[in-house]
Amino acid sequence: MVMNMKQQLVMYLHGGSGNHGCEAIVNSTCHMIEEIPKLLVTNSEEEDRFYSLGGLCDILQENKIAEHFFAHVWYYAWRAVFHDPESFMRYRFRNVLGKHLMPLYVSVGGDMYCYDISRKEAVLANRTFQKAGAKTVLWGCSIEPDLLREPEIVDDMKRYTLITPRESITENALKDAGITENVKYFPDPAFFLQPEETSLPDGFAAGKTIGINVSPMIVRHEKVDGITIRNYRELMEHILEDKNNSIALIPHVMWKNNDDRLALEELYRGYEKDERVILFPDMPCQKIKYVISKCRAFIGARTHATIAAYSSCVPTLVVGYSVKALGIARDLFGSEENYVLPVQSLEEAGELIRAYDWMMEREGEIRGRLENVMPEYCARAGEAGEEIRKIWKRETEKR
Repeated sequence: MVMNMKQQLVMYLHGGSGNHGCEAIVNSTCHMIEEIPKLLVTNSEEEDRFYSLGGLCDILQENKIAEHFFAHVWYYAWRAVFHDPESFMRYRFRNVLGKHLMPLYVSVGGDMYCYDISRKEAVLANRTFQKAGAKTVLWGCSIEPDLLREPEIVDDMKRYTLITPRESITENALKDAGITENVKYFPDPAFFLQPEETSLPDGFAAGKTIGINVSPMIVRHEKVDGITIRNYRELMEHILEDKNNSIALIPHVMWKNNDDRLALEELYRGYEKDERVILFPDMPCQKIKYVISKCRAFIGARTHATIAAYSSCVPTLVVGYSVKALGIARDLFGSEENYVLPVQSLEEAGELIRAYDWMMEREGEIRGRLENVMPEYCARAGEAGEEIRKIWKRETEKR
């Protein structure tokens, strides 16, 4: 059933709030542009209503062609005969196309151009909305510089009315590719996310607890089998040598094939009776940010878990693998060196301990740096909403 969707801003390419980074982007964006009516077209309506987004925008489940046999056969045949790859996208988003065409479409999947499969989706979706006569925005994105050497991607970037890269590596790569007129740099929207207070367990000592996040994603990028979990477990032992320290194991993505809890449960094994090691349950993004804000320091794999830490002025070590981790650290500290430990570089035991010790030796300096830059940096993230307002006003006045 299609709801009345007159004059709504459409947010699309949202994977669902089971990834709390995706949730944080949409949550923050909704608060930036509260006065604009918004519709989230989502891959998982159930997840979005379960967490924090239900009261912030209208939510519409996108059409899943794989779940409808006859539609799948029809569109597959159509695409093969007429060489029309956008036909799947027209089915997927048919409730916001045609007579339901909206003034503005915002791609909230900031990572879509980071991976081969999702990149194809992003290109096709952008082309589909453009051909339908809509304006599109690529919101809070990261793009590997090498990708912008591909003519198809450069052409695709030029179709967007606005692109907001979330770090300078992507911004500079876009400009080097000749894409300048529609590019405006703003920090990731999730820097604008407001924490929501939640109860903390007895073993959690605010200001003395080290937050830890690890993901199956970084494990898949390791070059030496098992080296990531081994380094994390050794780090835990090292942290607990100081009797004043506690550890909080904090999941940030709960998707079936990419669930942080699987890796964290492996780390938790053997510590179940240790009151100084806490495995946190799933919770909405704003509550996760509150928990992270109470940590003394944070070691994280998920970008938006580390954004929650950075924006709370918590000294943070990123165990990363991509341009987004490198770019954000470079923008905050002038260099990613010592602030990001590429998982691909892990080759032996003790490397994570050494990186952690380097950070903790400079704990006060790093916290001071974050306290100095974060107010303006987070405010700048929120200012991106004004760019949306300008486009929205212009497009709605045409109708």
